[in-house]
Amino acid sequence: MSTFLSEIGSGVRSFDVLGCKVHAVTAPDLTDLVERAVETQESCIIANHNLHSLYLYQRDARLREFFAQAKWIHADGMGIVLLARATGAEVDRSIRVTYVDWLPLLMERAVARNWRVFYLGSRPGVADKGIAILRERFPGLNMEAIHGYFDTAGEENEIVLEKIRAFSPDVVLVGMGMPRQERWILDNLDRLGGAVLLPCGASIDYVAGEIPTPPRWAGRCGLEWLYRLVAEPGRLWRRYLVEPWGLLLLIGTRWLKSI
Repeated sequence: MSTFLSEIGSGVRSFDVLGCKVHAVTAPDLTDLVERAVETQESCIIANHNLHSLYLYQRDARLREFFAQAKWIHADGMGIVLLARATGAEVDRSIRVTYVDWLPLLMERAVARNWRVFYLGSRPGVADKGIAILRERFPGLNMEAIHGYFDTAGEENEIVLEKIRAFSPDVVLVGMGMPRQERWILDNLDRLGGAVLLPCGASIDYVAGEIPTPPRWAGRCGLEWLYRLVAEPGRLWRRYLVEPWGLLLLIGTRWLKSI
């Protein structure tokens, strides 16, 4: 386990971005945190913040409740890192952890520790395709999946929960888009045993090839958003072209109140 996490008793360093807590952890740190939770059979949420979640956080009480329940919250995007720096936090780009970069580390650890991993999300067929690719890429990976197109408030949800509990997972990845995946986790947290719960967005869609994976240099330079916007303009135009203005307005309002 990393030196950083060996000192966890004194608390993992965190910082505040627009009223949202974020922990300054790297991808290896996060993998160690998952292992610690699995070993102790601690049911917990490991969430993430990006600019989209910051925007929704200001407007969605359920999402605020979800993040209040999360044990760890990592930075998913350079936007969080840059905002943190702008407010005086001493952080670097190593704490930017996206699932595109983190998922391979997590799957390697899952194989090494013989974890049972369950994925809930994606369209019918896409989830199975993504899991098949991961099993081939990581021999010995014990992973199952159910697609995310079901009624989360009705009988279908009960069937999904029964299948998840029957598998008895150590880790549950939920990729149904924000804030639907966070609301589902919040609603069903007490019914999933001791699993570590990870809202993972479109991570398996990238694995399955349903969405083009941004080049990693774009992520390191803070330009991944532009690649994703060009790849999926119909779905993401509002997130990248409208929501940032709302955040800027909030930042300006807070600044005016502070002077």
